[in-house]
Amino acid sequence: MGIFRKIAAFFTGAEIIDDDLYDEIEENLVMADVGVNTAGKIIASLKQKVKEKKIYKPEDCKNLLMDSIREQMNVPDDAYDFEKGPSVVLMIGVNGVGKTSSVGKLAASLKNNGKKVLICAADTFRAAAIDQLGEWAKRAGVDMISQNEGSDPAAVVFDALNAAKARKADVLLVDTAGRLQNKKNLMDELNKIDRVISREFPEAKRETLVVLDGTTGQNALVQAREFNEVAPVSGIIITKLEGTAKGGIAIAVQSELSVPVKYIGLGEKIDSLKKFDPDEYVKSLFENKKSCKIYKNGMFFSTSHFCFCPCIPLAVLRRFMYQSHE
Repeated sequence: MGIFRKIAAFFTGAEIIDDDLYDEIEENLVMADVGVNTAGKIIASLKQKVKEKKIYKPEDCKNLLMDSIREQMNVPDDAYDFEKGPSVVLMIGVNGVGKTSSVGKLAASLKNNGKKVLICAADTFRAAAIDQLGEWAKRAGVDMISQNEGSDPAAVVFDALNAAKARKADVLLVDTAGRLQNKKNLMDELNKIDRVISREFPEAKRETLVVLDGTTGQNALVQAREFNEVAPVSGIIITKLEGTAKGGIAIAVQSELSVPVKYIGLGEKIDSLKKFDPDEYVKSLFENKKSCKIYKNGMFFSTSHFCFCPCIPLAVLRRFMYQSHE
């Protein structure tokens, strides 16, 4: 049983609504990577709703809790305006979180929606980063602008900006180095890139997306906070959500930083990056096994877009996630 489904079970198992019930819920929210501060906000909101609606039965509280969680998340109406172009999107994130693959998946998604996309390989420090991004560009069916390993990232961006304008690209996706261990170097590099974009393509919409690994829990929140200190982060991509039984990190980052989660990664395929739907997300957290199908091998597979069921081996989940079953 996932942690959120465990929380849902509290409402059917408890006899009264009291401090013990609230404490139990709050403790498990923290365990689900929601974080202490956000869990406190959710419980405070739940208590207020219970009082205002004069709720006395614990089983009547589940939807109120879901509403309280949903309040912590907001995707503004203009969240995806950059997709209309022309725009320049900086992708930032530490190594290993799925940043480069997210660039390729976002490029594929935008292209499938009729946008002309160009990729810029500005992560010139990590070994094989350019080759890896090149493979994703091929899979997405888009062009990539690059230079040799060790080149000045701002110079690569300069070339990519001129190419984007010449080719009338709608969106330029820029893969950057995630050297968070040295904030000054990262800040200097991003500031230099920013100056180049402002000078060469001032009319472009600007977007900065930080990529986080959903399986790293509160470490992801720490990374998001630190990146937000060195760059004007406008959105978040959370990857590998299919590999965690917790799932609360998407709630925590939005509540703590007031930066919306815009995309989530749910697998390794080129089409596995999805726009974030807060309502569907909250519903999925509390899904029970009735929403799963049982296969011959006894494994459970969620029929929704999200799955946090820890009883499924990750390899099995990834194998079946995007297959259609009758």
